[in-house]
Formats: sequence, C-alpha cells, structure tokens
Amino acid sequence: MADTTPNLTLPYILPSQAQKHVTHNEALLRLDQLVHLTIEAETASPPATPTEASRYAVASGATGAWAGRAGTIAIWQDGGWSFFAPRAGFLAWFRSMGKIMAYGGSGWVEPGLPDTLTPARLGIGATPDSSNRLAVSSPAILLNHAGAGHQLKINKANASDTASLLFQSNWSGRAEMGLAGNDMFSVKVSADGATWRTGLSIDGQGRVTLPARPMARAHRAAGTSSPASGASTGFSTLALEQGGVTLGAALAGGGNTLVVPATGLYALGLTVSAASSSGHTVTLRRNGSSTLLGLSIPSAAPATTSGTTLASLTQGDALSLTHAGTAVLDEGPGRTEVWLMLV
Repeated sequence: MADTTPNLTLPYILPSQAQKHVTHNEALLRLDQLVHLTIEAETASPPATPTEASRYAVASGATGAWAGRAGTIAIWQDGGWSFFAPRAGFLAWFRSMGKIMAYGGSGWVEPGLPDTLTPARLGIGATPDSSNRLAVSSPAILLNHAGAGHQLKINKANASDTASLLFQSNWSGRAEMGLAGNDMFSVKVSADGATWRTGLSIDGQGRVTLPARPMARAHRAAGTSSPASGASTGFSTLALEQGGVTLGAALAGGGNTLVVPATGLYALGLTVSAASSSGHTVTLRRNGSSTLLGLSIPSAAPATTSGTTLASLTQGDALSLTHAGTAVLDEGPGRTEVWLMLV
C-alpha cells in the first residue's frame, strides 16, 4: 500500500506510525491549500511580502526561491515556500485575472465551452431579458459562410404572427420588413413609431403592390360644362386614389386643384371629351402657370383626345386645367379627366 493518496498526495495514517496527529494535521493542511483553490497570480518571481497561505502559479524562467519550480503551485506557509505539482484537470480562481483557469497538463488555460451550449439567455456587451433573450451591443455583427452559402432564418409559429426585421431610431420603430401579421412579404415605414404605412407588399405568387405609391384619377361630376376662354377649372372627384393625393383649393372656374403629395417624377395623362367645339384648347398646368400638357379639340366635334407626359413635380404642387376657345365638355369618369402616377 502506498504512503499517500494518488491525487492530492495526502499522507495515510499507518498502523505502526507514532504521533499520528502529525500525519493527520499534515493532510488537513494540504486539503486547505488545494481545495477551492485560489491563485493570486502567475509569475516567475516570488512576491516580496506574501500573505500567509497565499498561492501562486510559478511561471517559466522562475528565479530566487522558485528557481527550478516552473509549472508548480507555490504556497507560502509558516514563513516558507512549499510546492505542489498540479494535475491535469485542476481548476483555480486566478485573482489577478478575475477568471477560472484549468490546468491542462503543461500550463494554465481558460476552460472551453461545451460543443453544445443551450443557455436560457445570452448577452454580449448587453443585458438580455425575457423577450430579448439574445442581446448584443456591438459596432457590427459578422455572419460568415462555412465554405458555401449562408442563410439567416426567422421563423414564426402561425400566419397571423410576425417574423420581421425592425429598424429603430432611439428605440422608436421607423422601418420593418418581413412577414408582419400575414404571409405576405412587406416593407412598412413609420414617422413616429406608432402609425405604420405599407410601402411594398409581395404575395405568395410574386405579385408586387405599392399601396403608398401616389396615383389618382380626377374628374368633375358627370354632365357637361362650358368653361369660358381663359378660365381655370379643377376637379370634384377622385375616382381612384392612393398615396395621399388630395383635392386642394377651389378655383373660380369650378372644381378644386389636384395636390401632389410627394416630390418625384410623375407620369401624367389628360383626356378631353367635347360634345361641341368651335376650336378649344385645354392645358394641364402646375401652380396655374407652368404648362405640363396641352390638348386641342377641333371644330368638328363631338371628339375625344388624350395625351400623356412625364414631369418632375414637387410636394404641394397644385394641378389645374386652363381653357382657350369655346366648347361644351363632357365631364365625368372616362370623359374629361386627369390621371397621375409616381414612377
């Protein structure tokens, strides 16, 4: 039978041994030195004034009282140094580093994480909570391939749930893209984080709609009108409208201006239908002065003519019709009307 235990080399109390209390106390001291091990630091030079029972990891190139003891644990006890060779698998708290280290057989290393890690919450530079169970505060996040492609998957339980990316400004939502409350891919935006508008929507067949794209058809109520030469007229009805197109100020010749909701390039169309005419010109104007499109009705009425153009318009521009000559115009949808669409 060996005289010491195999792992911590604690001395056995032997049957024929005298002063057994000495052996027992030696074993207790060794336990006190190595159990719940705290190492002050890893260094090659002994400290000038070590505290009682303090322990150090002796680094390579050790000097002084530690010469030739590299790789051991130096223990200051009762005014002198004793040394113990750690075994592979020893764990110790390194006070100077503030971390747990493991002895791997040739040196102290940080213990690695398991191959499969399933924590309930994880924070990297941030504090996770019950909703944000993974929280990361970082200038950037890199998701790299492993030799081929790479996918980021966001899954939801039901069609009525949400699977999306939300972009915020000072913790207030400004844009969201994904499957928001249905299975159609959409892009939504908000100016205040409370009211949201869908700018783009794609259904499962790949059909794209732009619900906020400015477009409209504008006309007056069905009937006839005889605008005076030089008069400016507008519209009373938006047959189709989206994207914030509205009717504006009333005009002396009847109807209201058509107000542009957003700056951009617009496709514009004008249709004029006349029951009778002695020669009449209708001009689509911006803000009452800038000509966008003009159409002429010949004397041989009834007649209908149409034209289109592309124009750069600014938010708030007011569109109206200016008349020259005399005619009786057919008003109403599909008769005399204007349409516009942001392109």
